[in-house]
Amino acid sequence: MATDGVTGWRLAPEDYVGNFADLSPPLTRHEAFVESERCYFCYDAPCVQSCPTGIDIPLFIRQIAKDNAIGAAETILSANIMGGMCARVCPTEQLCEEACVREHAEGKPVRIGSLQRHATDAIMAASAAAGRHPFPRAPETGRSVAVVGAGPAGLSAAHRLALLGHAVTLYDAKPKLGGLNEYGIAAYKTPADFAQAEVDFILGIGNIAVVPGVRLGVGTDLATLRGRHDAVFLGLGLGGVNALAGMEDQRNVVDALSFIEALRQAPDKAAVPVGRRVVVIGGGMTAVDAAVQARRLGAEQVTIAYRRGAADMKASRWEQELAQTNGVVIRHWMTPAGFDSRDGAVTAVRFAHRGADGSAAAEGVAIAADLVLCAIGQSFLAGSLGTGDLALEGGRIRVDAERRTTLPGVWAGGDCVAGGLDLTVSAVEDGKRAAIAIDAHLRATEPVSLLAGAA
Repeated sequence: MATDGVTGWRLAPEDYVGNFADLSPPLTRHEAFVESERCYFCYDAPCVQSCPTGIDIPLFIRQIAKDNAIGAAETILSANIMGGMCARVCPTEQLCEEACVREHAEGKPVRIGSLQRHATDAIMAASAAAGRHPFPRAPETGRSVAVVGAGPAGLSAAHRLALLGHAVTLYDAKPKLGGLNEYGIAAYKTPADFAQAEVDFILGIGNIAVVPGVRLGVGTDLATLRGRHDAVFLGLGLGGVNALAGMEDQRNVVDALSFIEALRQAPDKAAVPVGRRVVVIGGGMTAVDAAVQARRLGAEQVTIAYRRGAADMKASRWEQELAQTNGVVIRHWMTPAGFDSRDGAVTAVRFAHRGADGSAAAEGVAIAADLVLCAIGQSFLAGSLGTGDLALEGGRIRVDAERRTTLPGVWAGGDCVAGGLDLTVSAVEDGKRAAIAIDAHLRATEPVSLLAGAA
């Protein structure tokens, strides 16, 4: 049904199948062999140094070259339990592959991300077929840890804690686990319900109880969790979405994450409404994911408008090129100034257009639109914490190098902490580091049930 030019079913059914198929198909076994032989297996490899989770990249590539994909995956997952997702969504072109010696020598790095996917896909398939997890748990410690938030940081922490023998209760506000991996990433990056397949793989370690539909501050609070468990890990993500002034008064002006979530969860992508002329405001990966998917849903004109230059965009150069090759126009130095509408529905976005050097606005520009997607960042909702003893820094939770907060017995990681990099791989590392620190803490202290005043 059309609403002010915003409608679904713009394309033929077969077009949606192709448009939302796997963006980067997996390597064949032969292709993986050929690619693995390109690695120099560097000593003190710069690719390892650039990986936030410290995966031994030369080792796992050598294992692939020796036809040991399962061993390669164990090397990867021992450092990054979400290696499968990271192989699909991490900006490897800015991390490990940018640091690759072949990139500097030839401008063509080893395809580390593709090789990582080759290995992790193999072990997940083998684990599903065997009905068992590849990593055995340590003996049970009798200690209990609450993990709040089942995004990358929370899942990483929960898995590592269970691996170390602790009982984990995983709380999340959404009906499905995975955080932005499930709700906030372009559908063509993780087709075939990969996000949930990876969640199932992670939970396969056992000793993780899942409690969905629970939001901190609604139904439970931090004080209750501290009394009930020996330790708490907060992987809350960023619950708030930044808004533009006046957008709440305009029909068909929505936040880009809501658009992406609707598309991700739609049983039929053809039914997701999109306009003929779409403007996406922002310059990060969410903006690109929203813009490209709008085009693939059948939008005729899609424009990304960003307030600074190309070099300032959080979206990687590869992501920017992906948008452009999908027919998205990227316009820089465009600062939103308001909306035009007819009968309450947006018809255009007005911008102040600055000079390419960032100089003062020289002219006003209006871009016609029947759908506007705002991707101008998220914010942390600190109100759910409910305690003044947990310090914030820059609006997010303050943590030390071990991801310990200022509140005893509470750790945090991922996007909700100060200095968070808003990357899946960084969140996974936060969860892992916190879990190791929690384990050391619990082995040196008495159980919560023996503490005076425990609930």
